Amino acid sequence: MSALWRAAPVPDPEAEPSVSVPMTTADIDAVWALETRAYPFPWTRGNFVDSLAAGYTAQLIRAAGDGRLLGYLVAMAGADEMHLLNITVAPEVRRRGLARRMIEGLVERCRDAGAGRLWLEVRESNAGARAAYLKLGFVEMGTRPGYYPAARGRRESAVVMSLAIDHGAEPA
Repeated sequence: MSALWRAAPVPDPEAEPSVSVPMTTADIDAVWALETRAYPFPWTRGNFVDSLAAGYTAQLIRAAGDGRLLGYLVAMAGADEMHLLNITVAPEVRRRGLARRMIEGLVERCRDAGAGRLWLEVRESNAGARAAYLKLGFVEMGTRPGYYPAARGRRESAVVMSLAIDHGAEPA
């Protein structure tokens, strides 16, 4: 059975009031500062520069009041699919629905672009993220052994997940 995306019917009352805006080169220093604070094995600053130069989808989520950076995502379109490469929420505002809202926006971009599937990788050990993706309708499709760097020079497998994009109906 294939899971299809359905947006949450009721807004999350605890979600930080925020706005989504495109990432620009002027944002890279702030994005990279958050990336290095959020992860023990962050993307490099160059990864963000290269993503923008390649024209990838790159969105920020900022606090509506003071404009502070709350999170971001980077995704790559290809043929009839989209690949989520990086999604990050500031540690102090996690578990408030921001990642879900960013993914909902990305799903809308997929619909607009005619993409039939959204792909991502997540660390095998990241049970919380895996559960959240499953709740959003993603399906675990397989693993990529040794995909992520890990402590003491080791490598960790990634779980490959996919979401079928429903083009026939608007979200409830």
